[in-house]
Amino acid sequence: MVDRLAILASATTVFSFTNLSAQEAGGPGKPLAADGARRQVRLLAIGNSFSGNATRYLRDLCTSSGTCELVFAHAMIGGCPLEKHVKLALQHEADPNAPEGMPYTGLDKKPAGLKELLTAEKWQYVTIQQYSLISTRIETYRPYAKDLLDYIRKYAPQAEVVFHQTWAYRSDDTKTYVKGYDPVAMYQDLTKAYHAIAAELGISKVIPVGGAFQLVAETPEWTFTPDPLFDAKAAVYPALPTERHSLHAGYAWKAEGETQVLGLDTHHANTAGEFLGGCVWFEFFFGENVRQIAFKPAQISDEDAAFLKSIAHKVVSDGVKPRAWPFPSGNNWRPVQVDPEREKAPP
Repeated sequence: MVDRLAILASATTVFSFTNLSAQEAGGPGKPLAADGARRQVRLLAIGNSFSGNATRYLRDLCTSSGTCELVFAHAMIGGCPLEKHVKLALQHEADPNAPEGMPYTGLDKKPAGLKELLTAEKWQYVTIQQYSLISTRIETYRPYAKDLLDYIRKYAPQAEVVFHQTWAYRSDDTKTYVKGYDPVAMYQDLTKAYHAIAAELGISKVIPVGGAFQLVAETPEWTFTPDPLFDAKAAVYPALPTERHSLHAGYAWKAEGETQVLGLDTHHANTAGEFLGGCVWFEFFFGENVRQIAFKPAQISDEDAAFLKSIAHKVVSDGVKPRAWPFPSGNNWRPVQVDPEREKAPP
């Protein structure tokens, strides 16, 4: 159940550097800061583990650039949809002392409601997103995206609200991809939903992380293929498959008591996926060419890092769309084919 998930929030962290170079732009997937301008970006992300994935390396990229000043806070609840963020915020309004309405960690390291995070800084940007498992279903955004937008504008009226477009699951997710449904369809449906709701609410900017994941998937030398020699049912610890060019967490062994259990995570980003997401966020908010940033995680080769940076630059600054764009016409919103009980599980 979503309500049983661990709750995690990071307090505001300030990263100060000099000589910011960025570019102001007015449409989805375009950099936000102005070329040659020195500016501080104050950013609050409201989300779940997917926003955690996408921002994991944002600090490192800023540090490496030597040209950024970033104030960042993360209002994160694992597996949290828009609806839950809204309901918890309203619960906090009704009873400011009730612990249920304070699932985040404030700047003083104490439990806090969303109101406290929204008023903790003069945020320039606040990002919101839908829970990945229901992100393809446009009806799940209504009315909660508007309710959350209204709440943000009440307590942080100066902030611009930006959608964080999440990504499709890995191709070997057999519980999601059934009856002809596949990662391309999931990408199309979640992107249609994000852009449709953004248009309804007057949100002009969408961070195209999902587009970056899809563009990678459409690159032949980076298309993920499951290891044909690995049999998960017969695997013995510590055997793992080859998962070259995966952007998702994939297989891992986990200790349960004295036993090692093999698990498969086709939803969350792995190091490469987190780095790609961070590159998209970095170039989106600072307008710097991420291809010129030296930082890369140690686990990623120079060649792979350069490729992922180039993808981020293409989707943000060059406006490159995956081949899956444009989407099918009309309003035939295809539901994700999953067991309804799985909607209660983590993304």
